[in-house]
Amino acid sequence: MTKLLDSLRVGQMELDNRIIMAPMTRSRASDDGVQPAYVAEYYRQRASAGLIITEATNVSPLAKGYVRTPGIYTPEQIESWRPVTQAVHARGGKIFMQIFHTGRIALPDFLPSNTQPVAPSAIRANGSNYTDEGMKPFVTPREITKEEIAQTVKDFATATRNAIAAGFDGVELHAASGYLVQQFLTTNVNFRTDEYGGSIENRTRFLFEVLDAMIDAIGAERVSVKFSPQIPFNDIEELDAGEVYPYILERLNDKNLAYVHVTDGTTAGWHAKLRPHYKGLYFANGGFTLDSGANLLAQGGADAIVYGTTFLANPDLPERFRRGAELNEPDRATFYTPGENGYTDYPTLERTAQVAVI
Repeated sequence: MTKLLDSLRVGQMELDNRIIMAPMTRSRASDDGVQPAYVAEYYRQRASAGLIITEATNVSPLAKGYVRTPGIYTPEQIESWRPVTQAVHARGGKIFMQIFHTGRIALPDFLPSNTQPVAPSAIRANGSNYTDEGMKPFVTPREITKEEIAQTVKDFATATRNAIAAGFDGVELHAASGYLVQQFLTTNVNFRTDEYGGSIENRTRFLFEVLDAMIDAIGAERVSVKFSPQIPFNDIEELDAGEVYPYILERLNDKNLAYVHVTDGTTAGWHAKLRPHYKGLYFANGGFTLDSGANLLAQGGADAIVYGTTFLANPDLPERFRRGAELNEPDRATFYTPGENGYTDYPTLERTAQVAVI
């Protein structure tokens, strides 16, 4: 029976456990996408995870969709990530970088020369985005050209190589949460009539082109991908998800990726539906507790469990699970604020015990 604290082989790596730290945007970077020095401490504190997956990181200036999000396309950005990987590896941890392009979710405020964001089609998302001046409504994007699609594929490949140069063990493609890759998959965003629109084969073309470019850059065993079927975040609607995602996973069986990461934020039971379609390592995400995660592993429903805000608030989560210890509660007010408050100051069991003794 598989357990959360069992080791797991991922490519050429041996993970100490199957408790994975989810990618979580924290908005601590500079306006130039450079990480401050204290980010290394944040990730170092959580290095007991079987694997850390970083916050989503921009692959180009046109990819940026949120304030203070990091990049991996300039020398300064690459160098700012190097202390992070060094700190995690010094504690024996493993770390993948998640990379993304936000597509139509970006605002001109975040893009060079206040340019218009791109998307598969010129369809505006309902809703608004956070800026330091307050919430602003999404804008109508410009339909991305085929030449720009080709350049974006190259941007993902370059970002992948840059992540490895910064010391990461691998790279996860963010194909979820309503960002550019998922925008191509969906019928409420993608109205194209060329080879990138219409049929499922066409709508998944961009996804596979990006993954193939990433694999060519660093090898399949260091590449992974994340999906979030039917989660409506960022105005995504996937009426044919029951056909799209099995098709994707079946095709991924031949890619020999490090793992596939799926978030189920619905009541549809996506893990049960999708796991049988994929022969490789399957990481399950979606509001798991210690018990529910352990149960899914024991049933063979996943190979590892991904924890988000629980890991954010509990740097030593594997040890807390091992002891059955009480968990810290996350402070949502500091999720995206600058500085170390609510970032590097969550107490570990050891620190709590020291304070109690004093």
